[in-house]
Amino acid sequence: MLELTESAQKELAAYFEGKEKSDIRVYLAPGGCSGPRLALALDAATDEDQSEEQGGFTFCINKDLLTQIEGVKIDLTYMGFMVEPTIPLPQSEGGCSGCSGGCGTN
Repeated sequence: MLELTESAQKELAAYFEGKEKSDIRVYLAPGGCSGPRLALALDAATDEDQSEEQGGFTFCINKDLLTQIEGVKIDLTYMGFMVEPTIPLPQSEGGCSGCSGGCGTN
């Protein structure tokens, strides 16, 4: 279900240093012009989730979402965590060109 890169594991270890570890949820966040994306949040698992331990951390993801994406890779980039699904999420129609470059402008 989950692949956690070494760099992402080190960043999580640094974040939780001196703190009690909690579950890390992989969830579907609303997207801008390009549609929804996967993201991370601290959140306890429920009966509707699949949980997996990787690198000393417990990750949870909604079972229906996991069925849709089949798995996830968590990596670290210069912009933060990158959460990539095995099966790509559908993108919004037209992408950024669909709003004529007006994203974030009035």
